[in-house]
Amino acid sequence: MQTIDIKVEQGILRGEQKGRQMIFRGVPYAKPPINDNRFKSPQAMSHWIGVRNALEFGSICPQANLKDLPIYGKEFYAGEQPKQSEDCLYLNIWAPSNYQNKKYPVALWIHGGDFDHGYGFELPMDGKNYVTRDVILVTINYRVGIFGFMASPELTREDPLHSVSNLGLLDMIYALRWVRRNIDAFGGDPDRITLMGQSAGAISCQVLLASPLTRGMISSAILQSGAGIDDGLKRLQSKKKAYKIGKRVMELLKVRSLKELRKIPTQKFLSLYGKLYEEADKTGELVFLPTLDHLVIEKDLDELFRKQEVMNVPILIGMTDHDLGVEEGKGAKSSFLYQGILNLVESRQNQAPVYMYIFKKKLPGDELGAFHSSDLWFTFGTLEKSWRTFDRRDYRLRDAVLDQWMNFIKKGNPENGWKAYRQEVPFIRVIV
Repeated sequence: MQTIDIKVEQGILRGEQKGRQMIFRGVPYAKPPINDNRFKSPQAMSHWIGVRNALEFGSICPQANLKDLPIYGKEFYAGEQPKQSEDCLYLNIWAPSNYQNKKYPVALWIHGGDFDHGYGFELPMDGKNYVTRDVILVTINYRVGIFGFMASPELTREDPLHSVSNLGLLDMIYALRWVRRNIDAFGGDPDRITLMGQSAGAISCQVLLASPLTRGMISSAILQSGAGIDDGLKRLQSKKKAYKIGKRVMELLKVRSLKELRKIPTQKFLSLYGKLYEEADKTGELVFLPTLDHLVIEKDLDELFRKQEVMNVPILIGMTDHDLGVEEGKGAKSSFLYQGILNLVESRQNQAPVYMYIFKKKLPGDELGAFHSSDLWFTFGTLEKSWRTFDRRDYRLRDAVLDQWMNFIKKGNPENGWKAYRQEVPFIRVIV
């Protein structure tokens, strides 16, 4: 393996140089959130002496067995499972090896997974097709489930930021700040960072567009299958609800204090998920959600977008044709998610341009069609890593999608005849 060393603020990192790209895996962006830092907002990573290897992906946040997930176990989590540990705050960087004196645009990817699972190097998530188009890709792990969204009044009082539940979101913000401070060492432009996310990752990106903690840090955003407003989908929970779930966690664990909570073995937390979801099924809501905490997010998300009190940056937004809430045989426009996207797009009139799409490509190999998350194979361009058999037409579509996504990241405009959505000209790109 050919390696390359790059100095960041904490010390020297050693990554892999592979042809035209260099890959740095498992880069720590914050201190491990373990022991006394368990259930605390992210803390600055210590400096290290000598060279630190960044040749292997870091551990992912503890979560259920991903291979057991319907559809997605086979689709995105096949093969050897990554190591799980609460020491999980790592990011990965794919960048052109011709990096000196460069100012490449940067895409920062936030994975989905219902806020209780997923990680930044799932099967489709690879940056080689970004690098060949002169874009740097950064993907991150963040805390999920109880580890990222646990709340209690005692935790709030003790935390340095007095955060309520939003540790996973604070991880994302910390990673964004790390990238802003260090990406120039890899040839990246800290003033051209596009935030990208899908499903729970898209909701996270939408929250960060509205957060006072990220102001001025984001140049554009790509929101895939999750973002929207006024559609009935709950994207934020109240402090009261967050504390209620936290109290239930402590009841199930039979603990009363933060000190006791920090002594609980990791697997014991995971063993609670079945009970928590069984109880949540009565309400139909996700167990773990971002919280309206007046720190990360100050007001209701729908209200902030309606009143245009969010970052005024170009947005590319859409969904798949057989996505969440789509009625059988009726396509995207029958879904609450479509209405939410449309509401968000229309709230952005007279602001920076918004580009809307529907991904209608039916994937080969089964009858699932253009299901939720199916577009990831195309937006990362990694068809060859899928179990499915794609043909030449699929690879041509992959190249077209990649070109449009990269144009947007570079210029804030996907080009290729894709017009910004305006109420007088409601243009929606159909990808098929």
